[in-house]
Parts: sequence; structure tokens; C-alpha cells
Amino acid sequence: MSPGTLYLIPTPLGPGDITWVIPTAVRQCVAGLGHFIVEHPKTARQFLKQIGCALPLQEIRIQVLDEHTRPEDFANLLAPLLAGNDTGLLSEAGCPAIADPGAELVRIAHQKNIRVVPLVGPSSILLALMASGLNGQRFMFHGYLPVEPDKRLMKIVELEKESITRDQTQIFIETPYRNQKLLEALVQTCRASTNLCVASEITLASEHIATRTVKEWKHLLPDINKKPAIFLLHG
Repeated sequence: MSPGTLYLIPTPLGPGDITWVIPTAVRQCVAGLGHFIVEHPKTARQFLKQIGCALPLQEIRIQVLDEHTRPEDFANLLAPLLAGNDTGLLSEAGCPAIADPGAELVRIAHQKNIRVVPLVGPSSILLALMASGLNGQRFMFHGYLPVEPDKRLMKIVELEKESITRDQTQIFIETPYRNQKLLEALVQTCRASTNLCVASEITLASEHIATRTVKEWKHLLPDINKKPAIFLLHG
């Protein structure tokens, strides 16, 4: 028996009308699946309810893949695929396998000769880069910066220096409740002439994206506390 296909399914970056961010063809593909691998079953079911699946939700098989998943658990996650069942991999928000525990599953799927199909949908990284006006030819995503103030300071200095040397846009994120402190650290640490883009609540009605110099930001820091945001820096 040939293995099923692993579909990588982007999900909305926040609450709202999914037709704005998930194309019709993607919704139709997802609606026909009966197996899913997700981070959080509750939010996954909410998304699938909006999609309008062909099967009743209680008949859909949902398995969990998160930061607590052990290496020995991947065999069980892949079992439906190896048995011939097409399966969807869902991120909690945005694109699966990017800054997301699903990357390891995708890697193993390739090793097992399972077909992997990425579907179209929202990526906060690319959307923020598009809207930033910063270098979209040379850029790097760094994920989360260190939490400890001293280490975070050193990392910010390192990223700014690297950006200047390589003419490279540096992209990074933080957990929403620490966003304000990170923004304040960036403004206090970076050079006055460095460009900084702050993109919060992307694709939502409350979306706010602005690129300014650090000097300009010092006089009008936005309130992004507890709001999902992404930061882009170019020295």
C-alpha cells in the first residue's frame, strides 16, 4: 500500500473570517481529510469547524504534536500516513513546521518517502517582511531571542552588527506578554539610525505595521503588550 500524503495546512494568525486568509482550494482540500496532527486539539477543532469538514468532528482522528512530543512518539503519529491515509499537519497559528514543532515530523516523513504538500496560507514572517520595506533579498529569521536581559542585550547588538555587515534584515519574535519589554530593549540598545519594523496582529482588523528609525520610535512606542507581533531590524 502506498503511503498517504502529508498536507501542511496554514491556519489563521488570529480570530476572524478564515475566507480572508485561507484560499477556497485549501479549504476544500482540508475539508476532505479525516486525520490531523495538531498542537492544541481545542483550537484545531475550532478551525476545522470553520472549514466545514465532510466528516463529523467526532469521527475525525486528531493526534497531538507539541514541544513535549518525544522522538519515540513519531512512529505513532506517522502510522495513519503509512497505512495510506492522507493527513493534515496544523500549526497553532500560521504555517506549520516554521518556528513550529512540526518540522521534525516533516523531516521524518521525507525519510519514509511520504509525499509532503505545503498549502497556501498566512505566514507572519513573510507578510511582515513584505510590508516592512526592508531588505527582502537578504534576510534571516532567528526565532526567539534570549529571555535573560544580559544575553538578550548581547544578541541584539550581535544582530544589529551582522545586519550592517551583511546588509541583511534580521527577523525575530517574542511571546506576546514579553513583546513590550523586547521593544523597549531594542529602542534602548540599537543605533539611532537603525530601521526597526514592528508588525503586530497581522491580518487582523487591529493590524498595525510600521517601520521607523530607532530614534523615531523613542518618541512613539506602540502598546504591543500581549499582542502577537514580529520584529524586523536593518542597520
